[in-house]
Amino acid sequence: MTGGAQSADAAVRPVRTAAWSWWADVIASVGAVSVLIVVALWVRGGGVQELRGWAEGLTSLGRLTGLVAADLLLIQVLLMARVPWIERTYGQDRLARWHRVVGFVSFNLLLAHIVLITVGYAETGGVSVTAEAWSLVTTFPGVLLAVAGAVALTMVVLTSLRAARRRLRYEAWHLLHLYAYLGVGLALPHQLWTGADFTSSRAATLYWWTAYAACAGAVVAFRLGLPAWRTLRHRLTVAAVVAEAPGVHSIYMRGRHLDQLPAHAGQFFQWRFLSGPGWSRGHPYSLSAVPHDDTLRITVRSRGEGSEKVSELRPGTHVLIEGPYGRLTAARRTAARVTMIASGIGITPLRTLLEELPYAPGEATLLYRARSAEDLVFRQELDRLSAVRGLRVEYLLGSRGRKNSWLPAGFGDDAKALSELVPDIAQHDVFVCGPDEWMQTVVRAARQTGVPEKRIHLERFTW
Repeated sequence: MTGGAQSADAAVRPVRTAAWSWWADVIASVGAVSVLIVVALWVRGGGVQELRGWAEGLTSLGRLTGLVAADLLLIQVLLMARVPWIERTYGQDRLARWHRVVGFVSFNLLLAHIVLITVGYAETGGVSVTAEAWSLVTTFPGVLLAVAGAVALTMVVLTSLRAARRRLRYEAWHLLHLYAYLGVGLALPHQLWTGADFTSSRAATLYWWTAYAACAGAVVAFRLGLPAWRTLRHRLTVAAVVAEAPGVHSIYMRGRHLDQLPAHAGQFFQWRFLSGPGWSRGHPYSLSAVPHDDTLRITVRSRGEGSEKVSELRPGTHVLIEGPYGRLTAARRTAARVTMIASGIGITPLRTLLEELPYAPGEATLLYRARSAEDLVFRQELDRLSAVRGLRVEYLLGSRGRKNSWLPAGFGDDAKALSELVPDIAQHDVFVCGPDEWMQTVVRAARQTGVPEKRIHLERFTW
């Protein structure tokens, strides 16, 4: 499957207007209200009155930090439960950033909960902190399980630190993060058996059971159920593996009822290829061609063990899918003219958008950054789009000219060069895809040329 061209009639269809979904405000409000409900239940349970005494105050604050930590932990799980309308509203890159921030806040509150409760109980009982800690772990129902859950969450937090992420492969990091679910599950018995605020009133019991059930249901439905259903329904298998450039391969897959798979140009899936050991590790790859009725294509650059194995896939290999995900789609477009700026393998979602988007000759420009002509991916397909649909293509080849520049040697100021390459870019939608730091330099240059922030579209795939 190569990049087919649209007809001239399709090229002049009306531009779709992207709008900030009202779901964004609703979802954010639900998260804020949930924290307020937790605090209100703590107040109703006498939490404020207990602050008057030293020991009671420490214990009461320990209860509050524990409750808010638990609520934020559930929000964190929900953010990454792949709920379709949440993912479409915010995009996975933004959800991942919020997930990380909420996770660190929740973990710090969890540590505060452990310290405050232990010290508060020790002060009340007139014993040492170490003796009280031992007593809590060995005699209070569910606390030992909660400690095990805290250890699992600690491992997740430590591997989320920037220094740790740099040392880990994506697949290993992703696998370790599944322990977050274990941590949440192990904390539940502790709240049920010893959490007075969990069972102190019908309102509290109803809230917490509803919150846990909603998160568990979302995970089961959207992280497990929906991917399993789509995998069984579409039955994808590898049809062919084709070399595109040095270290770059396209994987063609065939399946059933792919016209009913809600995938669009610019989106990506988590792919699992049943080709031997390591099949359970998901790989996030964008579609590199518009989905056809019976064919999908992805294109992968070999960068590590996982992507190298992908290039060695054999025809007939069965594929598990999770997705589609991503908001870098035609729905983001707001202007008649578009500029696509890609670097390296970042061409994959943009090449797909250039195939799907409606535009008249001269209304679309592609700036494609690569080290050399040999590193260009899809050159023949892009040249065909240029000839048939009037796409303007500029290949920007060579080593980087300056530090913190997105351009090769020979260009001057980044913003000035962008204005020269696309003189009316301030009236364009600008789609960007490439390495994270490189995209930041492109965005900075685009803003300096007058492109409004709302017309700059990108997704970051850092983890």
